[in-house]
Amino acid sequence: MAIRKVGVLGAGTMGSGIAQSAAQNGYSVVMVDTNDAAVGRALDGAAKTWDRGVEKGRLTEKDAEAAKTNLSASASIDDLHDADLVIEAVFEDFDVKATQFRTLSDIARADAILATNTSSFRVDDLAQHVAEPGRFLGMHYFVPANINKLVEVVRGERTEDGTFAAALAFAKATKKEPLACRDSYGFVVNRFFCPCVNEAVRLVDEGHTQERVDAVSRRVFGAPLGALTVMNLSKARIAMNACRTLGRLGAFYEPCAGLIRMGEADAAWDFGDEPPADDAADTVIADRLRGATYLAALELLDEEVAEADGIDLGAFHGLRWETTPCAAMDTLGPDETRRIVDAVAALYGRETPRSTARAGGFLAG
Repeated sequence: MAIRKVGVLGAGTMGSGIAQSAAQNGYSVVMVDTNDAAVGRALDGAAKTWDRGVEKGRLTEKDAEAAKTNLSASASIDDLHDADLVIEAVFEDFDVKATQFRTLSDIARADAILATNTSSFRVDDLAQHVAEPGRFLGMHYFVPANINKLVEVVRGERTEDGTFAAALAFAKATKKEPLACRDSYGFVVNRFFCPCVNEAVRLVDEGHTQERVDAVSRRVFGAPLGALTVMNLSKARIAMNACRTLGRLGAFYEPCAGLIRMGEADAAWDFGDEPPADDAADTVIADRLRGATYLAALELLDEEVAEADGIDLGAFHGLRWETTPCAAMDTLGPDETRRIVDAVAALYGRETPRSTARAGGFLAG
């Protein structure tokens, strides 16, 4: 179906960013939130972003004014009745989201696409609260949603072909990089990044300094920020809760003691100076971080949640990693990949994924 009008339910950080992205790319957008202060901040923030874009030469005045005209706000969910696509971006609470989708099922047009921006709940579980679940899917944006190019487009068991195709086309039309994937806990990026963060904290628990672990994690993935620094920005409690959700998949994914301690205290890492290189210690840390990340990525491949190029797309655009998992395993080849992955798999009693044997040919051709 053709998407012309977009509804965004929620005017918080994610909702406002999603609304900005759609409005700036020519869509008529109505953003709905009962919190007047949040709506005001969202509209003011969008206007200021577009004005700065004009000042810096990234937008013409005509385009900025058009974007402002495209974006409107309302306190009533009833104003989503004529939207072609409604993206839910409310508080990350299952019951809250389920209630909103039951309401939307009565308000939205029967042929409207309904999408959730959830980062932690399965699309299929939320689909139980949607009338006509064939029109339902996940569209998981990354912060800041008006800038970050990645959107995980998540297909549930009952998502229809037309729904999935329309969502992929909408993502591309708003200048995003859609990562097509099947519904699974953590989808794609959280599925491999959460184990990476969790393993980083385990290494600190085992006596490595937080400064060394953070520095090695930055270097080994070619990332702008280390894993623990990213946790400071996104909050340790968020990482803890994400790992608890993934814990349904086994002990490897469950939050370690240090992450639980940091998360429950809502604490942040207090870094000192970066230490000088120590080849022996750095190699141990690098292998553990790579092993945890690659193990999760290989399990994604075994489960056919995503393709290798999708995993790397998520790492590059979502996390800004220059050294992406599948490309790195291609460089290492099957024997060295197995050595690194086997060591971590043995720590947690997991089997070596079948896809390990494909290392060296993930991105061939």
